[in-house]
Amino acid sequence: MPRAREIGIDIGVLPTGPTNSVLDVGGVGLGHTTLVRDEAPPPDGRGTARTGVTTLVLAEDAYARPMAAGGAVLNGAGECTGLLTATEWGTAETPVYLTSTMQLGRVYDAACQIALEADGTGDRVAGDVVIPVVGECDDSFLNDCRRMQVESDDVRASHREALASRGASTPPAEGAVGAGTGMSCLGHKGGIGTSSRVTPAGHTVAVLLLTNFGEHPQLVVDGVPVGRLLPHPVDAPPRPAGSCIGIVVTDAPLVGADCARLARRVGLGLARTGSAAHHGSGEIFMGFSTSARVDRDGSPDATPRIAGRALDELFEAVVEAAEESVLNSMLTAPTTVGRDGNTSVGLSADAVRQAFEKHRAGH
Repeated sequence: MPRAREIGIDIGVLPTGPTNSVLDVGGVGLGHTTLVRDEAPPPDGRGTARTGVTTLVLAEDAYARPMAAGGAVLNGAGECTGLLTATEWGTAETPVYLTSTMQLGRVYDAACQIALEADGTGDRVAGDVVIPVVGECDDSFLNDCRRMQVESDDVRASHREALASRGASTPPAEGAVGAGTGMSCLGHKGGIGTSSRVTPAGHTVAVLLLTNFGEHPQLVVDGVPVGRLLPHPVDAPPRPAGSCIGIVVTDAPLVGADCARLARRVGLGLARTGSAAHHGSGEIFMGFSTSARVDRDGSPDATPRIAGRALDELFEAVVEAAEESVLNSMLTAPTTVGRDGNTSVGLSADAVRQAFEKHRAGH
């Protein structure tokens, strides 16, 4: 299924990276484990599963050499572990894991095990704990969320795929994959979306989203009110889907406070597509710099940091990439039927293209 640029929708003015995804930042990898099951309810089966795990590897040695990190909250009806620590210390030490609300604990457990095994130095300090980054959105419209669907092996599989994807020359899977399997966005199927930008100074900025928010009439595509121009989906979720986890990753050297400032700009990109950050939604964002590192004892490297007005082009890159990531998450996601026959309708690329061109021709 096409991404936004494949149907002629070019968001913003900055150029994209080679894959127009998080894979454009050196050392970064993205992997998914997608769980689709149609079984009897327990005890005879595991019920209906439309869920999964997505893993974003930021640096393979992040536990030994934490990276600069920060976070921001637009609306806080959700969870992202590790955000408080990043806010306090300005660093993070694990990959980013995304999943559904009720699976967060299971993913957190597996993330701890993966980090400790990857450390490679044994018990370097007694009591030296791991604080993983795990974000969630609610996929209960399509997924039988009260069943514990995710296992440790599922988290490990997504982590292995993320490691293997580093340096790939093609974009990663998007849409109804991994954590995005059961998500809905702006009245249609949503899920995983990503995009990247290259700044005039040569830094790469990329965004990864887990989209699960908004209503069909609010959908805006590059300034065009597409949601008002297309028929309302018959099977659209009956209430605004809530939440979006947004991750910004860049190779620009930043301190944690400026990573947080980049993360905050994800909200501007969501707003351009129609998000109003409803009462019950959790718009939670984190930002990471892969080139600004510290040893685990706290000793920083000697990399000069970007600050002040030099951040402006990074801010612009985040907003553009976030806006495009929303569209990619929807255009690449097919119609999905889940629990109790609930249906999230895929956004038709042809319909979007036609509405987009008709509107532009009339103006």
